[in-house]
Amino acid sequence: MNTARGSSSATPPANGLPSAGTKGMPRARREEQILAAAMDEFGRHGHASASMAAIAGRVGVTKPMLYTYFGSKDGLYLACLERVAPLLVTAIEEAMTYEGPAAKTPHRVLSAVFGVLEEQRGAWFVLYDRTLRPGTDLHAAAQRHRRTIDDLAAAGTADLLRGHGNEDPLDADALKHVWTGTVGALVGWWTSHPDRSAQDMAARCARLLTAIRG
Repeated sequence: MNTARGSSSATPPANGLPSAGTKGMPRARREEQILAAAMDEFGRHGHASASMAAIAGRVGVTKPMLYTYFGSKDGLYLACLERVAPLLVTAIEEAMTYEGPAAKTPHRVLSAVFGVLEEQRGAWFVLYDRTLRPGTDLHAAAQRHRRTIDDLAAAGTADLLRGHGNEDPLDADALKHVWTGTVGALVGWWTSHPDRSAQDMAARCARLLTAIRG
């Protein structure tokens, strides 16, 4: 097994991995640094083009250290995916179940998404990575999380239409696609405007939704 230069010489735990990071840094903190750098790299370039060397360089560790911690490029990507997806799902669920006017739910959901992504905007594009090859374990894992979010979107749009007396399932399905595409487009716009905060985006979306509703 590769070991990191300068890592702790303490007896490793049962899983064979060191309990401390490089240069005296606790392992958990080093993992957080690696995940943050990897989230941005995967979000910017996709799994297919992301560079493990670039991730290691940004953190200030060697490539072998990444493999020691996460096993492989796939393992690192999966760790990023499993980090962001549950956060997004939980935030969306809480926004949808909040006791408030149903008409405000879209704005609450958008605000929740922006809040999760405030410090890791590329994380959205880890979840919606178009470079993942169909049939791979990574693609299946991403699809599983996407389906969960799609199911929440489907429930939300159906409820919104139902509140206006519309129970047409095809209308609900069409609106779900409009909604999910809109969220992705807004996150993409936000990523290209890094000076805008989550609070700024929430306020902007409130204005846009008000204008759309007329």
